[in-house]
Amino acid sequence: MAQALRLAARGLYTTTPNPRVGCVIVQNGRVVGEGWHQRAGEAHAEIHALRAAGEAARGATVYVTLEPCSHHGRTPPCAEALIDAGVARVVAAMRDPNPQVAGRGIELLTLAGIRAEVGLLEEAARELNIGFVSRMTRGRPWVRVKTAASLDGKTALRNGQSQWITGEAARSDVQRWRARACAVLTGVGTVLADDPRMNVRGVDTPRQPLKVVLDSGLRTPPSARILQGGNILIVCQQAEPVRLAALLAAGASVLELPGPAGRPDLERLMELLAQRGVNELHVEAGATLNGALLAAGLVDEWLAYFAPLTLGHHARGLFDLPALTDMGARHGWRLQEVRQVGGDLRLRLRAE
Repeated sequence: MAQALRLAARGLYTTTPNPRVGCVIVQNGRVVGEGWHQRAGEAHAEIHALRAAGEAARGATVYVTLEPCSHHGRTPPCAEALIDAGVARVVAAMRDPNPQVAGRGIELLTLAGIRAEVGLLEEAARELNIGFVSRMTRGRPWVRVKTAASLDGKTALRNGQSQWITGEAARSDVQRWRARACAVLTGVGTVLADDPRMNVRGVDTPRQPLKVVLDSGLRTPPSARILQGGNILIVCQQAEPVRLAALLAAGASVLELPGPAGRPDLERLMELLAQRGVNELHVEAGATLNGALLAAGLVDEWLAYFAPLTLGHHARGLFDLPALTDMGARHGWRLQEVRQVGGDLRLRLRAE
């Protein structure tokens, strides 16, 4: 199963919106076939492994990181393929959270006389597909906020200058997190201050994530670098016709999503992104949007990079939030991982 998980991870940047799945087929203690799901619309992991195993799959044990599918989508059901191949046993790391499967794959195998088990290395399998699980069970993406700050928690000078706080190794590391995401979200303030591209660079990936800009008043300039290459969605409160026309001409899609306090509706945005197949949403924004997401309870994970320097009291902070009057209202985090990246420190935290 550990090998199946390693195979599944090869699809880290490519399987969206499908889950990352690996499969290993074993006959008499010997691996006779293996495979992983590579791209949506193409063969699933079990099919690749069965093709590699051929007749050796008959009577074999199959280790797969996700319950074999039982429904007809863009590809036939993998459960039926395993039955037709005559395998004797299937061990799945976790049940498929997709309501179209949700135990029916295991049921099909069992009814066919195949011994089926679930739960081996389940936590590792769930982590690999944490965004897919979120979309299937909560109807919204897994939201990961990335910040880069000084040791005193500052992300930019008072005048807005922020390049560069962290070093090259940390910035390269961020590219890998962008690459695994289905979409990257930022705010118009970041677009106006930094003119970022928000695309994936330096990572071998065949796709670019959807770029999403939260821009209440459509202030994004048509010449902004983030518009280059298309695949961008600008979310506004109300589309002013002249600005709308200019952005559409520049290749952007624009979505009106009125919400409270003159800002787009964040919860509705998450629902709509999930409907578009977004599993993991990577956020690189300023304190305003970071704070709004946190206040709305929409941040699942915080990827915090800290550089060994200080910027002082007047520099800009991480999250713009209302002043707390009670420690019971504080936002708690559970530390998942601490790692040194070049000369900087990376903390990975989960919301409590």
